[in-house]
Amino acid sequence: MIQGLTIIGESINDSVPSTNALYESGNFDGIKELARFQAEGGAKYIDVNVGTRAPEVMERAVKAVMEATTLPASIDSPDYSLVEAGLKAYDASRGKPILNSISPLRMEMFDLYKTTPFRPILLLTECFNESGEGAPARTVEEEYAAAVILFERAKSLGIANEDIIFDPGVAPIGSDAEGALPRLIGTLEKIHANPDMKGVHASVGLSNFTVMLPSKRKVDGTPVKSPLESALLTIAFPLGLDHVIGSVRRNYNLLEAGDPALECVRECLTLDGFSSIRRVRKFYR
Repeated sequence: MIQGLTIIGESINDSVPSTNALYESGNFDGIKELARFQAEGGAKYIDVNVGTRAPEVMERAVKAVMEATTLPASIDSPDYSLVEAGLKAYDASRGKPILNSISPLRMEMFDLYKTTPFRPILLLTECFNESGEGAPARTVEEEYAAAVILFERAKSLGIANEDIIFDPGVAPIGSDAEGALPRLIGTLEKIHANPDMKGVHASVGLSNFTVMLPSKRKVDGTPVKSPLESALLTIAFPLGLDHVIGSVRRNYNLLEAGDPALECVRECLTLDGFSSIRRVRKFYR
């Protein structure tokens, strides 16, 4: 495991079919077991995402996590009422929770800081277009502009740099025809170069990077120890990507120069559209 890497355990998320089944059946003992497993596996925060359920479900889920572990929670929802319910249920004596996430389209969530201080994850993949409408951020410049807006608002509330976590977003590398990977690295480079932002952190949903890709294995069937997630971290960790929403089952490592996975990701940074996708396919062949 990478020293200094903070894992936000991803398993208590309604998008995971087995977790969805726990929520559907009201099995909060199962939620507690997931929390304990991730705590024992080295997570530093436990992410709690209840999907589009009622605020009462978020309250019960956060309380279940606190009963099961001593770790702080990451309260994960774009819905104000769900986040508010999670923060109210949270025991602040165990440290500041993470609030995932605030974007330029959801600035009102900063108001919750007045009653329960938190570490915000600031989502950079949403912005306002020239017509003043919400839209996806398509370029490094748009993501960095979102970072500046969110950073200034966070600082106006007295949030310290070390409590700020930027999320530039990550797309599946196996289907990235729009240059999401170079946009991610370019945004991190601009944030890292800003002296006012010294000490901030960055995070992504790391499992999204290799979603729908097969497990890389040797000829004898054993797993390769250098997955593409570790290759991404090798490049992005020095740029501040030191938090990940990820799995405690993965052994994330910094890779040596010349590692095939690292070479693949570095080449994808220089390729356009389907050339990048073909390079990933070549890696798996």
